[in-house]
Amino acid sequence: MGVYCFGNFELNENSRGLRLADREIDVQPLVFDFLAILLRHKDRALSKEELLEKLWPGVTVTEASLQRVASLARSILRQGGMETALRNLPRFGYRICLDPPTVSDRSLSPADPADAPTSPGSQILHARKAATARKWQEAATFFVAADAAQQLLTADLEEWALALECMGRPAEAIPPLTRAVAAYNTAGQRLRAASPAITLSRIHLERGELAVAKGWHKRAAQLIDTATDSREHGLWCWMGARIMGAEAEPEQALALAEQAFEVGKHLEDPVVESLGLIYRGFFKLCLGETKSGEEDQGFAAALGLSSDIDPIVGGILYCNILWACRTFGDWARANQWTLGYESWCKGHGLEDLSGSCRLHRAEVLGVHGTLKEAEALVRAALDQLALDAPWATGDALRVLGDIHLAAGDLAEAEVAYRASHAAGWDPQPGLALLQLEQGQAEAAFAALERSLVGNGWPALQRKGLVLATLAKVAARTDRMGRAKEVIAELEGQPQRWPMASIRALTAEAKAELFTREDRLADAASELQVACSRWGEIGSSINAADVRLSLAALLVRLGDRTGAELELGSALAVAEKVGSSRLLRRHQELKERLADLPKEPLDHA
Repeated sequence: MGVYCFGNFELNENSRGLRLADREIDVQPLVFDFLAILLRHKDRALSKEELLEKLWPGVTVTEASLQRVASLARSILRQGGMETALRNLPRFGYRICLDPPTVSDRSLSPADPADAPTSPGSQILHARKAATARKWQEAATFFVAADAAQQLLTADLEEWALALECMGRPAEAIPPLTRAVAAYNTAGQRLRAASPAITLSRIHLERGELAVAKGWHKRAAQLIDTATDSREHGLWCWMGARIMGAEAEPEQALALAEQAFEVGKHLEDPVVESLGLIYRGFFKLCLGETKSGEEDQGFAAALGLSSDIDPIVGGILYCNILWACRTFGDWARANQWTLGYESWCKGHGLEDLSGSCRLHRAEVLGVHGTLKEAEALVRAALDQLALDAPWATGDALRVLGDIHLAAGDLAEAEVAYRASHAAGWDPQPGLALLQLEQGQAEAAFAALERSLVGNGWPALQRKGLVLATLAKVAARTDRMGRAKEVIAELEGQPQRWPMASIRALTAEAKAELFTREDRLADAASELQVACSRWGEIGSSINAADVRLSLAALLVRLGDRTGAELELGSALAVAEKVGSSRLLRRHQELKERLADLPKEPLDHA
């Protein structure tokens, strides 16, 4: 039993205490034992079998349990900027390497860091304690005070930046991260400096500043140099995948995400592995590998969220899945993940939901017909996105347009769609549906055809929704050949577009085609299929829209009873959600129904 001092840590086996810069660190017993064993045998590597026996004597456990303990240990070491001291030796085990750096990594100024005050009442100790407790506002306030008192270590700069990001103020995290890159580099820790450089690349990318993001990404590559087996290289590959995605290069993005995943798997680092895997799935979805992409994303979320990750990484995992669900029209999965995301945010000190989280939830609510709440959420999202993800503003405006269209506020919908387009986003297929309402079917067809041109991830992932709407508009404009061609493409690739929403829209398109061909009974059958599909995902507002179309067909077929039933169901939804558009359609059909002869009573 001994006392081990390494970096700014002190591990005392006798008292079973672990301290960092005079503050006690909460550590799980198994994690403490794991670190103590490695420190006791710091002159050699320990095999997985030896560690399993020492940590769980006489108990059979899997290597996954050891990997979990190592991940927690690495996260503790990260607080003191020493996570790279824990080395994973693939297919063998672990070792702790405590070679002292040439220059102290704690040096942030010419002053001796040993002179930095760390008394129990110092600002930096309060900041670290608040950050550990996920009290981000409190932590940020104390980090500012500690910085003024010159109490910060380099690792504290990254924690300060994390607190600011968790508060939804990523732009304010840029200065401390920039200082961290410089401080690590000055201390001779070039590899360690790559991590904040990659974070800077991510923040600038999410702010829509692609050129700056690429600059920091290139700087990170210089710092990593030949260390391609490092955690930093894995994160660099992941960030490269995001940049390639932003540059509409999905194949290259997929290749880089695959590299990130392989590095993380090789290092048994769940953060790198899950980030690589989530984006591998994301870009598979873009390229039509739907089942495999969804499997990657689901596993990545389970892997990352069951490991020790910070709220930003957790938010990236959740958000990535939700973007994919929403752009694919996979509303059943989207609803499940948004509820989980909200709960996760609140459990990690993110009481004020991010702009992306509000946007995800707003679109799900809009699809389900909760229009007023959806509108309030998307407007709040717009305010927050201006701070934490301005690149998504165009998508938020598109969602706002969809909500107004569903409510029947056509003028407001047009304003929102035009603003979305001006913000650099493609507001389809909502804008085309608005144009149909306005009697501009030709313009709608041309706009949808243009939407299919391009290689950006939103266009690729929304392709199924756009195609299904295009088929409907093509039939409406008497382009029967094009309508049949698109329907054949959708139905010929059921594994690519298995979502109920796309199947519902395809059925609506077929109904439009059959109606034009005067096959009214077949059209009615397709509308019944569409109504059932919308019901599967709880979209009462879309189901009501289809019921009104079905009622119109039944009026033409002389089925008064059937039409009355459909109108009654649609009216109940229209009144509940407050949609003037549905109410107008209902009134028009009710008047047409009045002209239909009443069916005679059937006397026995």
